[in-house]
Amino acid sequence: MKSLFAAATFTLVLLASCTPKATPVAQAPKSATSTAEQLAQGKTIFETACKRCHDLPEPTKFTSVQWVGIMNSMAPKAKLTDEQHQWVYDYVVSVKK
Repeated sequence: MKSLFAAATFTLVLLASCTPKATPVAQAPKSATSTAEQLAQGKTIFETACKRCHDLPEPTKFTSVQWVGIMNSMAPKAKLTDEQHQWVYDYVVSVKK
């Protein structure tokens, strides 16, 4: 009986260690009040870093929630710092239709 319990425990531990870890839910970057200078920096980064790989999307084409996913996907590819990520996000969601 002990060996059956030990085998079951070992199997559960093994399965638990092999399961994929939960991916954190994407959230909007924490938004502190952006200054005009930070928004200008965000625009510059958006126009240069993003343009290196593809045409620029129109900021008003996406909602702020959609931009969260886009930014979380693209910022690492563009090698943006957390601060730059925040500035670009703040810029794109500040553009009005």
